[in-house]
Amino acid sequence: MGYTPIRPEPVTETPSVALPRPPQRIGLHLLLVALTFVSTLMAGAQWVGKNPFEITNWSYGLPYSLLLMLFIASHEFGHYFAARYHKVDVTLPYFIPIPFVFLFPFGTMGAVIKMRSPVQNRNVLFDIGVAGPLAGFVVSVAILIVGFLTLPGVEYIYQIHPEYLTRFGGQIPEWGLYFGDIPLYHWLAALAPADAFVPPMNEMYHYPFLCVGWFGLFVTALNLVPLGQLDGGHILYGLLGNAHRHIAKILWWAMILLGLGPVFGYLYDVLQHDSPDQLYTWIQTAFLPLLQWMHDTVPFYFQAWSGWLVWALFVRFLTGIAHPPVPDPQPLTPGRKILGWIAILIFFLCVAYNGIYDVPAPPDAVTHWMSGLVQGMVQ
Repeated sequence: MGYTPIRPEPVTETPSVALPRPPQRIGLHLLLVALTFVSTLMAGAQWVGKNPFEITNWSYGLPYSLLLMLFIASHEFGHYFAARYHKVDVTLPYFIPIPFVFLFPFGTMGAVIKMRSPVQNRNVLFDIGVAGPLAGFVVSVAILIVGFLTLPGVEYIYQIHPEYLTRFGGQIPEWGLYFGDIPLYHWLAALAPADAFVPPMNEMYHYPFLCVGWFGLFVTALNLVPLGQLDGGHILYGLLGNAHRHIAKILWWAMILLGLGPVFGYLYDVLQHDSPDQLYTWIQTAFLPLLQWMHDTVPFYFQAWSGWLVWALFVRFLTGIAHPPVPDPQPLTPGRKILGWIAILIFFLCVAYNGIYDVPAPPDAVTHWMSGLVQGMVQ
C-alpha cells in the first residue's frame, strides 16, 4: 500500500505502437480479496481477545475486517480511478493477506496496484499519487469520528480483560502494547462525549473503529513519506521536480537516525551493568557517557519506532531514494500545488514517531499476575 511504481517509457527509434491492454486477472484479485477478508477476520478476533484459529470466533472480527478492507479499498481505488481518469493502464488492487496474525496482528499488508503504461506527464503522476492517500485519509478520519462518538462503556474492556477487575481492582495497567502518538488521533478524541471512557493507547486496539482509524492514519503517513516511488515521493517530485532529490536524501538519513533510537536505548540499558570483561568495560567507558547524555537530553529518542529503520531500507532497496525522472518540464497547476502541500500537512498530522511499541510490566506486577493466575487454576 502506497508503493505505486511507474513504468518507464522505453527508448526506441521508431514510433511506439499502441498495444492491446492485457486483461485484468479478475479471478486472482477476487481470491486475494477473499483471503484477505479471512485473515483480517482472524486478526479482528485476536484484537478482541478471542482465539483467531477457532472459526467460530471469526464473527468477533467482522467489524475490524470490514473497516480495514474499506480503508484499504478506498486508498487503492483512489489510485485506480485517478489513473483510469487519465487513461493510464493500471491493474486492479492486489490485496495482501497475512494469516499469521501471531506475527503480524493486522492480518494484511494492505494492497498494491501496478501501472501497465508509462506516465509522462507530471500533473498526471501527481494526481495518481495523491488520490490514494487523500481517499484513505478521509475514510480513516470518518471511522475515528464514528468510533469516538459511539464508544462503549468501560465494562467493554473488562469483558476482554476480566483480570483488570479481579487482580487490579479495576485499574488498567500501564504496560503492554502501545500504539504511538498521532496528533490528529488525539485531537479527534476530543469529540468523545464528556462521560465516555476513552481507552488509553495500550487498550484502544480492542476497539475496532479506533484500531482501524489509527492504523489508517499511520499507514497514510507511511505512504506520504516523500521518498522514491512511495505516494509521497510522487507528490514531492510533482511539486519540486528533480530538486526533490536533496530533500529525499536528507529525509532518508533522518529516518535511519530515528530508527536507530531504540537500538541506542537498548545499548544504554545493557551498559548500565558492570562486567569484569575488558572489552565490555572499554565499550562501557567509551559509549556510556554519550548515551547517558542522550538519555538525559532527548529521552524520547530512545522511544522512537525501530520500524523507521526498516521502512528506510525498504525504500532504499525496493524503490530507490530519489524519484525516477518524468520527461515533462511543466510544473503543477496552482490547484495541484495547494493540494500537494495539504498532503504534506496531512503527513505531519498522521505521523507517529514512536510507531507501535511495548512497555514491559514491572517484575512485581508480573509476579502478582502469575500468582493470581495459578490460584485461579487451582480453584
